[in-house]
Order: sequence, then structure tokens, then C-alpha cells
Amino acid sequence: MSAAASGPSTGQVQVPVDASRRPDVLLRRRLPDDHQVSAWWMIGAFVVVSLGVVGLMNLFPGG
Repeated sequence: MSAAASGPSTGQVQVPVDASRRPDVLLRRRLPDDHQVSAWWMIGAFVVVSLGVVGLMNLFPGG
């Protein structure tokens, strides 16, 4: 058996065309290609981060 017949010996693994949709990635949802995140998620994230910053600023005495 020759080396060419046994396959590549470089150790490279064939990567799928779209690596972000691999089935072995944990906690990844497969969404349609035209899926868009709702603007309310961004608004909610802004509110939560803003309240967190204000809350942390209240822990430190100001001048």
C-alpha cells in the first residue's frame, strides 16, 4: 500500500463550507440565512447594560 493510496498525511481535516453551521457545536441554533435579530433584543441589552453601569457607579462615592 502506497502513501498516496492511504490518503493525505498532512493531518489536515476537511472543513465544511459553512463552519458556523457544524452540527457538533454546542448550544448553536440553526437559523435560516435570512434571519434577523429583533430590535427589541438590542434595546433590552442597552437598558440592562445602562442600568448595570449606573448601579455600579452608585457603589463608589463621587466627588
